[in-house]
Amino acid sequence: MVTCKDFLRELGEYLDESTDPALRAELDRHINECPNCWVVLDTTKRTIDVYKGMEAQPLPERLKARLMEAVARRCAHTAADGAECAAEHAPAE
Repeated sequence: MVTCKDFLRELGEYLDESTDPALRAELDRHINECPNCWVVLDTTKRTIDVYKGMEAQPLPERLKARLMEAVARRCAHTAADGAECAAEHAPAE
């Protein structure tokens, strides 16, 4: 039985349609029975649709630098080599 916590953990893969069919069927069943998770899914889908319709905007350099610093700090806590992790998350230019 899928819980709300399970649904939230799988939400990204569910939206990407990359969950295996058996799990997707369980998630679908949960969504149909749980009004809270249905709202989360519906709202997330609508938000994605809004952003898909927008043109990409370049980040100001100062904001980009602050963002990359935050990513590097986060990676330093979770990886042995924080600089390598930050490079993996660097935006394509």
